[in-house]
Amino acid sequence: NLKSRRLSSRTPATPEEDGTVRKAEGIQSFRAISNGRVDVEHVISRKMQLKRKAEQLKLSLMKEVDGHFSEFVENLIEESTLLESASSISNFSAACAEKDGRKSRGLKSSTEHGKIFISRRSLLDELFEVNHIRTIYHMFIALLILFIFSTLLVDFIDEGRLVLEFDLLVYAFGKFPIVIATWLSMFLSTLMIPYSLFHLWASGYQASSHQTLRSLFFGTLFMLFQIVGLGFGPAYIVVKHSLPPASRFIVILEQVRLFMKVHSFVRENVPRVLASAKEKSTFVPMPKVTGYLYFLFVPTLIYRDSYPRNPSIRWSYVLTKFAQVLGCLFYAYYVFVRLCIPLFHNISQEPFNLRVLVLCIFNSILPGVLVLLLAFFAFLHCWLNAFAEMLRFADRMFYKDWWNSTSFANYYRTWNVVVHDWLYYYTYKDFISIFGKRFKAAAMLYVFMVSAIVHEYALAICFGFFYPVMFILFMGFGMIFNFILHDRRKGPIWNVIMWTALFLGQGVLLCLYSQEWYARQYCPLYNVSHPETARAPTFLDYLKPRSWTCYLQL
Repeated sequence: NLKSRRLSSRTPATPEEDGTVRKAEGIQSFRAISNGRVDVEHVISRKMQLKRKAEQLKLSLMKEVDGHFSEFVENLIEESTLLESASSISNFSAACAEKDGRKSRGLKSSTEHGKIFISRRSLLDELFEVNHIRTIYHMFIALLILFIFSTLLVDFIDEGRLVLEFDLLVYAFGKFPIVIATWLSMFLSTLMIPYSLFHLWASGYQASSHQTLRSLFFGTLFMLFQIVGLGFGPAYIVVKHSLPPASRFIVILEQVRLFMKVHSFVRENVPRVLASAKEKSTFVPMPKVTGYLYFLFVPTLIYRDSYPRNPSIRWSYVLTKFAQVLGCLFYAYYVFVRLCIPLFHNISQEPFNLRVLVLCIFNSILPGVLVLLLAFFAFLHCWLNAFAEMLRFADRMFYKDWWNSTSFANYYRTWNVVVHDWLYYYTYKDFISIFGKRFKAAAMLYVFMVSAIVHEYALAICFGFFYPVMFILFMGFGMIFNFILHDRRKGPIWNVIMWTALFLGQGVLLCLYSQEWYARQYCPLYNVSHPETARAPTFLDYLKPRSWTCYLQL
């Protein structure tokens, strides 16, 4: 029976049975394919949902992880630096090790108490990898294209031809050879004089029998260079040669940058020499001239003997950043041509009153915000990253996520990290170290005052008139908002308030400075149609805002 069963199982099926089996297999195969398709669609849909959720969580996770990771890495580097210094000290004799140990405990060295540089990318470079953020960048490019198209179209209608002239840019950057010559003079003097003075002072300080007089002598020479050579000299050239606004900005901003760098160089190295002399060490910590030269170009205002460096230079990245700077320059040109000049060109024909002022401020908000964003992107992101890449400077944290700030205190810390670090370590912390921790509010007021004075000085020299709008906003509203909108303010509503105040402030700045600029251009100090009333301008005439009383009777 078993054998017959095996034979019957091996018996071939009839054609009818074979067709039935194939049909059943086809139906089963179709069902499998159908089920397979359903599964694939479900997997694709699920993957798309996960992708969208991942993109939503990416920014928030990036902020959380970046904060904790940066703090962890900074602490790790600080501990490793201390360990390296401890290991180097152990190579000396026991007596020298004890002395150097006391010195490291007593000296407020830059490594222990200052900024720690680590290798990190700029925030926008990371954000532009997200499609949603890159789309916002594309929207600004589209807006630039519309500005260009509208300008060309209006010029074609008015002139009957395409006008491809950039008179405003040519005027703003006029007399550029004088700018180059002035910059070379500033740079070469900054390279040679401070380093030479420091080298002469440090090399003979320990052996000098009159250390205090020696320090006063070289300190006086250094202060004379800072005030006269690097301070008064460039400002005099700018005013003497009547440089146009953009050319003035280049000279004055470079003047301020070099001034801050020289101060950092001296501030970081003098305590090391004093500590070495106090411990009667035979080694004088003298910085190398190559390190000082590198520091003058590197995009930071905090001096270090060495910085984290990248292994290579991405020249395509450098060219891209310089191209973006050029694009922002033309973007600002079209903003002024299409939104600012038509608004302020006839301002001298209208009397100054509250209605004109309010309309002017609100009409200036859009171009003011665009100029603010362009200045941020062009300088703090593109320009600094281009130079950092060429110098292989690895720490690219030139700014933080200031746009997410819910307080003005956080905005001031994150908008321009390069300048904030200098103000924090060389004004705020030095003020605290001199007067004590009880005067933190006074130290903050001192920082605001220094920042306001420098900003107002730059604008006064560059515009050619004194109109302290920036100073009032910094020392008045800036201080008030800093204490009212402090770090304990959280939530979206405070971010909205911060942006609203920022928009309004940009409108006030652009409106008032533009009104005063055109008033100075079109309204003389006296009526030229009546020469008998002509008089020499007094000092108060230069200080009094001309836009308050200037309008032409038609």
